[in-house]
Amino acid sequence: MILKTAYKDLLPYRTKDGSTVRELMHPALHGNTRQSLAEAVVPVGGTTFLHRHLKSEELYHITQGQGLMFLGREQFEVMEGDTVYIPPGTPHKIRNTGQTPLKILCCSSPAYSHDDTELLP
Repeated sequence: MILKTAYKDLLPYRTKDGSTVRELMHPALHGNTRQSLAEAVVPVGGTTFLHRHLKSEELYHITQGQGLMFLGREQFEVMEGDTVYIPPGTPHKIRNTGQTPLKILCCSSPAYSHDDTELLP
């Protein structure tokens, strides 16, 4: 089991929602069991695809930038320091409305899985 990861060693990849992600801690890679923690980056002017997770609940913690969060029927501004709870099954996406990359810590429980991610029209 890996108890510590180093950011510089983590390779980014694209998730189904279109964001660029680094898995900071994930069961499939590091041996933890019940949750995952990743950093997502949405470029200036970018928007993730509308999607939902059928089993996982998520927490988004904004560490840099600002955006517009679409959560179910709600939409609201988010900025550095804000945290958003996303219940399982809730459609969501986020748009970067700022002048810098939007960086988000994403905690998922159960851990993030492409199979649990459903893209929506």
